[in-house]
Amino acid sequence: MRKLFSPDKAFCLVEIVRRGAEAEIRIGTWMGRRVIVKSRVPKRYRHAQLDLTLRTSRTKNEARLIQDARRCGVPTPIIYDIDLEKAEIVMEEIRGERVKDVLALNSPTSIEAICREIGRLTAMLHRNGIVHGDLTTSNMIIRDGSIWLIDLSLGGRNAEIEEMGVDLHLIKEAFLSAHSEIFDSFQTVLDSYRMHFDKADEVLKRVEDIEGRGRYT
Repeated sequence: MRKLFSPDKAFCLVEIVRRGAEAEIRIGTWMGRRVIVKSRVPKRYRHAQLDLTLRTSRTKNEARLIQDARRCGVPTPIIYDIDLEKAEIVMEEIRGERVKDVLALNSPTSIEAICREIGRLTAMLHRNGIVHGDLTTSNMIIRDGSIWLIDLSLGGRNAEIEEMGVDLHLIKEAFLSAHSEIFDSFQTVLDSYRMHFDKADEVLKRVEDIEGRGRYT
Protein backbone atom coordinates (compact mmCIF):
# COMPACT_ATOMS: atom_id res chain seq x y z
CA MET A 1 0.00 0.00 0.00
CA ARG A 2 1.44 3.33 -1.07
CA LYS A 3 0.76 6.41 1.07
CA LEU A 4 1.54 10.02 0.43
CA PHE A 5 0.90 12.81 2.92
CA SER A 6 0.62 16.35 1.59
CA PRO A 7 0.70 18.96 4.40
CA ASP A 8 -0.46 21.81 2.17
CA LYS A 9 -3.73 20.06 1.41
CA ALA A 10 -3.83 17.88 4.48
CA PHE A 11 -4.73 14.66 2.77
CA CYS A 12 -3.36 11.16 2.77
CA LEU A 13 -3.63 9.07 -0.39
CA VAL A 14 -3.68 5.31 -0.44
CA GLU A 15 -3.51 2.86 -3.31
CA ILE A 16 -5.15 3.29 -6.70
CA VAL A 17 -8.50 1.50 -6.70
CA ARG A 18 -9.27 1.99 -10.38
CA ARG A 19 -7.24 2.99 -13.40
CA GLY A 20 -9.18 3.95 -16.51
CA ALA A 21 -8.17 5.18 -19.94
CA GLU A 22 -8.39 8.80 -18.81
CA ALA A 23 -8.08 8.88 -15.03
CA GLU A 24 -6.88 7.17 -11.89
CA ILE A 25 -9.11 6.84 -8.83
CA ARG A 26 -7.61 6.73 -5.35
CA ILE A 27 -9.12 6.41 -1.91
CA GLY A 28 -7.80 8.66 0.84
CA THR A 29 -8.56 11.07 3.65
CA TRP A 30 -8.79 14.85 3.41
CA MET A 31 -9.16 17.03 6.50
CA GLY A 32 -10.28 13.94 8.38
CA ARG A 33 -12.85 12.90 5.76
CA ARG A 34 -12.75 9.80 3.56
CA VAL A 35 -12.49 10.97 -0.03
CA ILE A 36 -12.11 9.89 -3.62
CA VAL A 37 -9.25 11.54 -5.50
CA LYS A 38 -9.71 11.49 -9.27
CA SER A 39 -6.60 12.39 -11.28
CA ARG A 40 -6.50 12.77 -15.05
CA VAL A 41 -3.14 11.35 -16.03
CA PRO A 42 -0.88 12.99 -18.63
CA LYS A 43 -0.79 11.41 -22.08
CA ARG A 44 2.72 11.31 -23.48
CA TYR A 45 1.52 10.99 -27.08
CA ARG A 46 -0.04 14.48 -26.87
CA HIS A 47 1.78 17.80 -27.02
CA ALA A 48 2.45 18.78 -23.39
CA GLN A 49 0.56 22.09 -23.47
CA LEU A 50 -2.40 20.60 -25.36
CA ASP A 51 -2.48 17.71 -22.90
CA LEU A 52 -2.58 20.07 -19.92
CA THR A 53 -5.29 22.20 -21.54
CA LEU A 54 -7.47 19.16 -22.22
CA ARG A 55 -7.01 17.67 -18.76
CA THR A 56 -7.69 21.01 -17.09
CA SER A 57 -10.79 21.67 -19.17
CA ARG A 58 -12.24 18.21 -18.54
CA THR A 59 -11.52 18.45 -14.83
CA LYS A 60 -13.30 21.80 -14.56
CA ASN A 61 -16.22 20.54 -16.62
CA GLU A 62 -16.72 17.45 -14.47
CA ALA A 63 -16.52 19.41 -11.22
CA ARG A 64 -19.06 21.96 -12.46
CA LEU A 65 -21.44 19.22 -13.63
CA ILE A 66 -21.27 17.48 -10.27
CA GLN A 67 -22.04 20.75 -8.49
CA ASP A 68 -24.78 21.78 -10.96
CA ALA A 69 -26.50 18.42 -10.63
CA ARG A 70 -26.36 18.71 -6.86
CA ARG A 71 -27.88 22.21 -6.98
CA CYS A 72 -30.86 20.95 -8.96
CA GLY A 73 -31.55 18.27 -6.36
CA VAL A 74 -29.71 15.22 -7.73
CA PRO A 75 -27.51 13.57 -5.08
CA THR A 76 -23.85 13.76 -6.17
CA PRO A 77 -20.55 13.82 -4.25
CA ILE A 78 -19.46 17.02 -2.50
CA ILE A 79 -16.39 18.59 -4.15
CA TYR A 80 -13.78 19.40 -1.50
CA ASP A 81 -10.87 20.55 -3.61
CA ILE A 82 -9.76 20.99 -7.24
CA ASP A 83 -6.13 21.15 -8.37
CA LEU A 84 -6.07 22.24 -12.01
CA GLU A 85 -2.29 21.89 -12.32
CA LYS A 86 -2.65 18.20 -11.49
CA ALA A 87 -6.07 17.90 -13.16
CA GLU A 88 -7.32 16.45 -9.89
CA ILE A 89 -10.63 16.50 -8.02
CA VAL A 90 -10.96 15.63 -4.32
CA MET A 91 -14.54 14.64 -3.60
CA GLU A 92 -16.73 12.91 -1.07
CA GLU A 93 -16.58 9.13 -1.11
CA ILE A 94 -20.11 7.78 -1.57
CA ARG A 95 -20.01 4.53 0.37
CA GLY A 96 -22.86 2.20 -0.49
CA GLU A 97 -23.97 -0.45 -2.94
CA ARG A 98 -24.06 -0.07 -6.70
CA VAL A 99 -27.56 -0.06 -8.13
CA LYS A 100 -26.28 -2.68 -10.57
CA ASP A 101 -25.69 -5.07 -7.67
CA VAL A 102 -28.82 -4.17 -5.71
CA LEU A 103 -31.12 -4.77 -8.69
CA ALA A 104 -29.72 -8.27 -8.97
CA LEU A 105 -30.74 -9.11 -5.40
CA ASN A 106 -33.82 -7.12 -4.47
CA SER A 107 -37.50 -7.90 -4.22
CA PRO A 108 -39.95 -6.79 -6.93
CA THR A 109 -41.17 -3.96 -4.69
CA SER A 110 -37.65 -2.63 -4.16
CA ILE A 111 -36.87 -2.94 -7.87
CA GLU A 112 -39.92 -0.85 -8.73
CA ALA A 113 -38.94 1.87 -6.23
CA ILE A 114 -35.38 1.97 -7.57
CA CYS A 115 -36.59 2.20 -11.17
CA ARG A 116 -38.99 5.03 -10.30
CA GLU A 117 -36.11 6.94 -8.70
CA ILE A 118 -33.81 6.38 -11.67
CA GLY A 119 -36.48 7.86 -13.91
CA ARG A 120 -37.05 10.81 -11.59
CA LEU A 121 -33.34 11.66 -11.24
CA THR A 122 -32.77 11.41 -14.98
CA ALA A 123 -35.71 13.74 -15.55
CA MET A 124 -34.31 16.22 -13.02
CA LEU A 125 -30.98 16.30 -14.84
CA HIS A 126 -32.58 16.75 -18.25
CA ARG A 127 -35.05 19.34 -17.00
CA ASN A 128 -32.05 21.43 -15.98
CA GLY A 129 -30.20 20.92 -19.26
CA ILE A 130 -27.69 18.41 -17.86
CA VAL A 131 -26.78 15.02 -19.30
CA HIS A 132 -24.76 12.40 -17.45
CA GLY A 133 -23.01 10.95 -20.48
CA ASP A 134 -22.48 7.47 -19.01
CA LEU A 135 -25.84 6.76 -17.40
CA THR A 136 -25.59 3.14 -16.28
CA THR A 137 -26.49 1.35 -13.06
CA SER A 138 -22.75 1.01 -12.34
CA ASN A 139 -22.60 4.80 -11.91
CA MET A 140 -25.41 4.88 -9.35
CA ILE A 141 -24.84 4.20 -5.64
CA ILE A 142 -27.50 3.54 -3.02
CA ARG A 143 -26.68 5.17 0.32
CA ASP A 144 -29.09 5.87 3.17
CA GLY A 145 -32.05 4.98 0.98
CA SER A 146 -31.13 7.47 -1.77
CA ILE A 147 -29.56 6.97 -5.19
CA TRP A 148 -26.40 8.99 -5.80
CA LEU A 149 -25.00 9.60 -9.28
CA ILE A 150 -21.25 9.39 -9.76
CA ASP A 151 -18.75 9.84 -12.63
CA LEU A 152 -20.14 12.68 -14.73
CA SER A 153 -16.87 12.93 -16.70
CA LEU A 154 -18.65 12.43 -20.05
CA GLY A 155 -21.58 14.69 -19.22
CA GLY A 156 -22.52 18.12 -20.45
CA ARG A 157 -24.67 21.21 -19.87
CA ASN A 158 -27.12 23.03 -22.16
CA ALA A 159 -28.01 19.61 -23.51
CA GLU A 160 -29.96 19.03 -26.70
CA ILE A 161 -32.70 16.43 -27.15
CA GLU A 162 -30.20 14.19 -28.94
CA GLU A 163 -27.89 14.08 -25.91
CA MET A 164 -30.79 13.36 -23.59
CA GLY A 165 -31.82 10.55 -25.92
CA VAL A 166 -28.33 9.09 -25.67
CA ASP A 167 -28.59 9.15 -21.85
CA LEU A 168 -31.83 7.15 -21.95
CA HIS A 169 -30.47 4.82 -24.61
CA LEU A 170 -27.49 4.06 -22.36
CA ILE A 171 -29.62 3.20 -19.34
CA LYS A 172 -31.86 1.05 -21.56
CA GLU A 173 -28.78 -0.80 -22.84
CA ALA A 174 -27.66 -1.29 -19.24
CA PHE A 175 -30.99 -2.94 -18.42
CA LEU A 176 -30.77 -5.12 -21.53
CA SER A 177 -27.24 -6.33 -20.77
CA ALA A 178 -26.93 -6.35 -16.96
CA HIS A 179 -30.57 -6.71 -15.92
CA SER A 180 -32.19 -8.68 -18.73
CA GLU A 181 -34.14 -10.80 -16.24
CA ILE A 182 -36.00 -7.70 -15.02
CA PHE A 183 -36.01 -5.74 -18.28
CA ASP A 184 -39.78 -5.26 -18.01
CA SER A 185 -39.02 -2.96 -15.05
CA PHE A 186 -37.37 -0.49 -17.42
CA GLN A 187 -40.89 0.64 -18.31
CA THR A 188 -41.14 1.95 -14.73
CA VAL A 189 -38.05 4.09 -15.41
CA LEU A 190 -39.74 5.54 -18.50
CA ASP A 191 -43.08 6.12 -16.77
CA SER A 192 -41.35 8.02 -13.97
CA TYR A 193 -39.26 9.99 -16.48
CA ARG A 194 -42.44 11.05 -18.30
CA MET A 195 -44.08 12.05 -15.04
CA HIS A 196 -41.24 14.44 -14.14
CA PHE A 197 -40.19 15.90 -17.51
CA ASP A 198 -42.54 17.66 -19.91
CA LYS A 199 -40.30 16.97 -22.93
CA ALA A 200 -40.06 13.26 -22.19
CA ASP A 201 -42.04 12.12 -25.25
CA GLU A 202 -39.75 14.12 -27.52
CA VAL A 203 -36.69 12.52 -25.91
CA LEU A 204 -38.18 9.02 -26.13
CA LYS A 205 -38.89 9.53 -29.82
CA ARG A 206 -35.23 10.42 -30.25
CA VAL A 207 -34.25 7.20 -28.45
CA GLU A 208 -36.17 5.30 -31.13
CA ASP A 209 -34.26 7.22 -33.81
CA ILE A 210 -30.92 6.41 -32.15
CA GLU A 211 -31.81 2.72 -31.97
CA GLY A 212 -32.89 2.77 -35.62
CA ARG A 213 -29.53 4.21 -36.67
CA GLY A 214 -27.78 1.44 -34.78
CA ARG A 215 -29.71 -1.27 -36.63
CA TYR A 216 -28.68 0.03 -40.04
CA THR A 217 -24.99 0.80 -39.45
